[in-house]
Amino acid sequence: MITVIDYDAGNLRSVETALEHLGASYRVSPDPADIATADKILFPGVGEAAHAMAVLRKRGIPQALTEAVKKGTPVLGICIGSQIILDASDEGPTECLGLEAGRAKYFSSEFQAHGITGLKVPHMGWNQVRVNESHPSAGLFRGIPENSSFYFVHSYYPEPRDASVHLAETEYGFPFVSAYGRENLIACQFHPEKSGPAGLRLLDNFIRNF
Repeated sequence: MITVIDYDAGNLRSVETALEHLGASYRVSPDPADIATADKILFPGVGEAAHAMAVLRKRGIPQALTEAVKKGTPVLGICIGSQIILDASDEGPTECLGLEAGRAKYFSSEFQAHGITGLKVPHMGWNQVRVNESHPSAGLFRGIPENSSFYFVHSYYPEPRDASVHLAETEYGFPFVSAYGRENLIACQFHPEKSGPAGLRLLDNFIRNF
């Protein structure tokens, strides 16, 4: 059984629709007990980091999620889920879950620091994702054409400290990490559930092969 974590971070219906299309057995739950007993975990979401962390802490989810990762349960973080599994976010700033070393950084601040102009924030729409085929989790993209486009909506992006976890990158003013992973913990900044056939294939790869 797949558990989709519900922490009031956006409409989960598109995730449910994708899982139903794939014939997956799942439950949407805010209950730490359902996280602890899950075969796989999806950690999606949109919104603001501090609010997300406040709801997660109120519901006792951080400890359950941390223990699930430690025992080897496959976890896929999506959008804000890919940001708040890091140590911190520049949004706030906010202390996050610390499941992977790094922080979520703000596009506007980085654009200003590097003299980049003419790009809107949030980064919204379809953009190419370039996969590091030598990464141990490259199978997440198995069967997806090289440099396929996925759907993004975000103002912050994940920057894991350890370059060895970088699974894929995308260009928006500069290359940023759009997917990363270590062992059973994987994250993507884009929305596979909104990314058409490529996104469905990615979700199916996670469900069937991780």
